[in-house]
Amino acid sequence: MKPISLLLLMLLMISACQPAQTPPEEPAMESEWIALFDGTSTDHWKTYNSDEFPAQGWQIEGDELVFRPVPSEDWTSGLDIITREQFQDFELEMEWNVAEGGNSGIFYFVIEQPEKAIYWSGLEMQILDNENHPDATQGVDGNRKATSLYDLIPAVPQNAKPFGEWNHVKIISNGPKVEHWMNGEKVLEFERFTAEWDSMLANSKFVDHPEFGAASQGHIGLQDHGDVVRFRNIRIRKL
Repeated sequence: MKPISLLLLMLLMISACQPAQTPPEEPAMESEWIALFDGTSTDHWKTYNSDEFPAQGWQIEGDELVFRPVPSEDWTSGLDIITREQFQDFELEMEWNVAEGGNSGIFYFVIEQPEKAIYWSGLEMQILDNENHPDATQGVDGNRKATSLYDLIPAVPQNAKPFGEWNHVKIISNGPKVEHWMNGEKVLEFERFTAEWDSMLANSKFVDHPEFGAASQGHIGLQDHGDVVRFRNIRIRKL
């Protein structure tokens, strides 16, 4: 055998003994953001327990979705709005701006129940003017202040801006784990469906709400609490 042929044979044998090279894994693609409100349309929204968007109360002003209370309305009967689509694992973000002394909320895992209010099932990220609304001094350890899991887990640190200023918030739900963020800081986290979660609910005002936070997926909701509140740049992506 010629030297060149022998060398070629040896190189082929060495190459055959090398482990197969696997191409590097492609990074996981992040899902696309869905603009739930981009300043131009309310197509993603409807009234809780109705297929229609409310004819009063909610309106687009500039690039904002604004709720202005209807004078004759009892807010407990509600003009709460929810997304038409339901979401399971998601990252939701938006900005809110509440009037002086105002109160509202962002709900998630909402189940429509004709005989029940939206808070019967939906977990609530609180919206509040902490300085001027009595809820800020009620509850336990500030668990009714802005961005708290309403009446259950306080937001720490409490970094809400005063009424009339915009607050940026984010809710991340991934499996049973949930995080609340406000103005760039994570202010609380919790895990559903644990012994600790069950114990907390059993000792709360939601003890008689078997549907509360129990759904694996549900609607996103914005609350009519009878006060002026503004929202903008509402978007969500599925995880």
